[in-house]
Formats: sequence, C-alpha cells, structure tokens
Amino acid sequence: MASRRDFLSSGAVVAAGFALAPLSACSREPASAAAPGASDSARADKPFSGTLLKRKIPATGESIPIIGLGTSGNFEIGDDAAAREPLREVLKRFVDAGATVVDTAPTYSSAEDVLGELVAAAKLREKLFLATKLSGVDGREEGLSQFERSLRRLRTERIDLLQVHNLRDTRTQLALARELKQQGKVRLVGLTHYREEAQEQLAQDMRALKPDFVQINYSVISRGAERSIFPLARELGIAVMINRAFEDGRLFAQVKGKPLPAWAAEVDADSWAQLFLKFVLSEPAVTVVIPATSKPKNQTDNLKAGVGAMLDAKQREELVAAVG
Repeated sequence: MASRRDFLSSGAVVAAGFALAPLSACSREPASAAAPGASDSARADKPFSGTLLKRKIPATGESIPIIGLGTSGNFEIGDDAAAREPLREVLKRFVDAGATVVDTAPTYSSAEDVLGELVAAAKLREKLFLATKLSGVDGREEGLSQFERSLRRLRTERIDLLQVHNLRDTRTQLALARELKQQGKVRLVGLTHYREEAQEQLAQDMRALKPDFVQINYSVISRGAERSIFPLARELGIAVMINRAFEDGRLFAQVKGKPLPAWAAEVDADSWAQLFLKFVLSEPAVTVVIPATSKPKNQTDNLKAGVGAMLDAKQREELVAAVG
C-alpha cells in the first residue's frame, strides 16, 4: 500500500524502511480462499464485472471510485523491464474497471518514474486521479523543487491531489501546495500519515488547516481512526484516503487456512481481501482505499471489493473476531 515505506520521508530511517520491505511481500494466497466447498476453479482469475461504487469529495462535490491503487513497493522496480509487464496489466484492469485514484510519492524510490512511464505509454493520464506528495522536505524551496521533479517524473502538467507526507514541515508545505493550487498545477491538497500514534496531531492539523483530503491507516486490527479522524472528517467535510488496509500483508497470515464467514456472499465477497477492503469501506467517512499490488489477478480481486454491499455492524464485529 501507499504507506509501506511512508516513513522514508525521513532520511534518518531510510535503512529501516528497507528492513521492513519483506512485510509487503507477504503471501496473499489466503485472501483468494473461496467459500467452504468451493473448487479451485472458483478462485480462477475471472474478469471484473459490475460498476464501482463512488463517493463524493466534499471540497468539490465530484465523485471518485472507492477502490484506488497504491504504488509503494509494487512500483519500485527501477529499470526492470520484465517487472513492468504485469504492472501494465494491473493498470489496464484498474482503468478498464473505471477506477481512477492512484497514489504515489517521490520518496517511493523509482515509483513515480515507473508510474509516469506506464501511464504515458498507455495514454491513461486523462483517466486517472493522480495523487503524490511533498515528502521528506523542509522549506518552501525544497518543496517546490521536489514538486517540479515529480511533474517531470510523472510526465504530467498537473497533480489532482498534492499531500504533505507524514506531517513534515506541515504548515510550510501545505501553504506551498495551496499556492500551486491557485496556479492551477494542483487541484486538491491533503495531509498524510500511516501510524496511529500520529492521529492526534493529524486531528489537530485537520481542525486548524482544513485540508481537502487526509490519508491515514485503517484496518480490521488498526481502528484508531474511528475515534477522532473519521468524526472530524465528517464534521469538517474532509475526504479520507485509507492506506495499510491489509497491514502490509499480515492480515492474510492471520486468516490462513480459515474458511470465509458464511455471510461473505451476502456482501458479494468471495475472498478475504475483499472482506478486508469492505470492512474499511463500510466506514461512511472513508472516501477511497488504496491497496497496492503488482499482480493482475490480485488487482481484479481488489476491485471486486468496490461493488455490492458493505459490512453491517455485526459482520464487522465477526470479521474482527475472525482475524483476532
């Protein structure tokens, strides 16, 4: 997801970021486990069908699909031409399904370059809601220089959402983002973090600075955002983007070998991944979730979470218990 190495915005912990990289490679095979009694063919790579649900961005009134795409880890492939091929299919399936929101950052090593090349080659820019960040910089000039590099790397003249990453130099960088918005180079501005201990500060900044968007972690086992971020977002009219919905793959390990709940079909889900995403999306304050993948089959699986019913309160409680 977009947050797997979010802390890379601090140069002092870059090495730690790479130490965490194996977590993002956790197997998600249990996420494709079919309902009890289903055959392997039921877990085949079936085409996506249906219409993705959309939710409104309060600042503009525009609606965006609720399933997005993160680029941390999966798009950090440098010049590896072979690794680009599945990503081309990931993007194709994403856009063909009507999804639009792609989130990246200049501190996700080569992710902006790879995304920019793939989007340009497939002529997809006008079909995407492109989000990136001011990340790991201090002062207006550093932020501006980084933003200009991001435009070049992403091969675009505008950014749909420019976010201040991990609340670093927040007021200066958000002021710059708003300046770029006035210039027509940015449409919306936001604040991000990926850890629950940062949510108190994020809530303070939401109230004081009133960004258009916030991005924060939320999952079946990380529910801190329910206490402050979501109520405040509803009160202030701030859109919410969710990272780490799979806990960097750890959720799949926690349900390995378990059958799906009997009620999964009631919410149009046939995989654990879909249930984890629907849990996130059953929170009304959430606007979009951005799971990351480099596998086309998993992309289709993620997209399926964006159609049909979401979880009710009882189903949410039962899913929490199943993972615990």
